[in-house]
Amino acid sequence: MEFILDTVDLEEIKDGIDHMPISGVTSNPSIVKKTSPEDFFGHMRKIREIIGKDRSLHIQVISLEADTIVEEAHRILKEIDDQVYIKVPVSYEGLKAIKMLKAEGIHVTATAVYDLMQAYFALAAGADYIAPYVNRIGNLGSDPMELIGNLQDRIDDDGYDCKIVAASFKGVEQIKNAFNYGAEAVTAPYAVLKQVFANPNIDKAVTDFNQDWYSVYGEGKGICDL
Repeated sequence: MEFILDTVDLEEIKDGIDHMPISGVTSNPSIVKKTSPEDFFGHMRKIREIIGKDRSLHIQVISLEADTIVEEAHRILKEIDDQVYIKVPVSYEGLKAIKMLKAEGIHVTATAVYDLMQAYFALAAGADYIAPYVNRIGNLGSDPMELIGNLQDRIDDDGYDCKIVAASFKGVEQIKNAFNYGAEAVTAPYAVLKQVFANPNIDKAVTDFNQDWYSVYGEGKGICDL
């Protein structure tokens, strides 16, 4: 099970990694726009410094043609490192680019997946991660959990070395369901992941425990003060 942060905000990444079992960081042009770093590659190198080599870093291309997608991938790998996962939208040209990149042994995350057949094509092309857009699929009237379940069944049945990284979330329930239906990873905004802990019952439980402790040993006296 992998929790991946969908942000390029350095402070969110630092805090997220400090508190949560974060496995990596994803980005796309819309997420980059929210932070708008002047030096794109320099900013991505800072992210790599923060997360280290043991966590995955996923950076998306913007070109529409397969050949230029591959050129952009090469530039990203040159500027950052050869462990970056290149995010490629599964368009017709994107599928061709995925095949080309995998022929070179480059890590690929197939993104912008709305349909099971799209996912199957990306799987057969060798993608390392496949990112179905959970909330957007639901908004279009389809069942994203059915897609995730069917895709994971295909991965298991055929023995593919690929992970579903469910994406596009508006709430915690969607994340929970994505895992329950078979996704091995999720990529979600920092604020959505933190929402798990915005439960007043958690704070009340902690407060009640502390009050009981202090009633025995004295107000403000912690375990290390004994």
